[in-house]
Amino acid sequence: MNTATIREQLLSHAQALIRQRGYNGFSYRELAEQVGIKASGIDCYFPCKDDLLIEVMDNYAAEDASLMRNIDAMLPAYERLNRYAALFDNGSSEQVSVCGMLGINFASLSDRACQAVQSFYRTHECWLTQVVADGQRDGTLEWPGDPEAGGRYLFSAFQGALISSRLFQMPSRLHDVVASMRVEPGSD
Repeated sequence: MNTATIREQLLSHAQALIRQRGYNGFSYRELAEQVGIKASGIDCYFPCKDDLLIEVMDNYAAEDASLMRNIDAMLPAYERLNRYAALFDNGSSEQVSVCGMLGINFASLSDRACQAVQSFYRTHECWLTQVVADGQRDGTLEWPGDPEAGGRYLFSAFQGALISSRLFQMPSRLHDVVASMRVEPGSD
């Protein structure tokens, strides 16, 4: 028996559909069928699709931020980067990041949704910037320039790796990103 509320089920199924097909790849009718309600019943919870999208994004961003906070900041930067990559390696090659998929759909999103996606990106880029800066200091990551540019590079590389690992059914592509930054022991 499913003990999740209808609202929770709508959010969960909407997130899965966005990760599989993007924002424009599903309808309220389709979502309602997955939950077992009429499409008009969704309006009681989310008057418009944008309201649903914003709540999916807020929940997804909060969950991701919590997972990143749980990565021990005392670990060497390379190990933190490995653990970050593991957050995306959920074993499903059928789905990509919600905000990665929404970044692709940005032209059809509301201003409010675009701002939420940008905020998600900035959160990850800032976290990765700190990891790059720490890696430059502790000697575990190789990045020749500004850590902020390194954080943006890494986030873009992870998003691209998620898409290409889905396309080629090769989850190892995420770890290729991490390996590209590693300083090999004894390479001084």
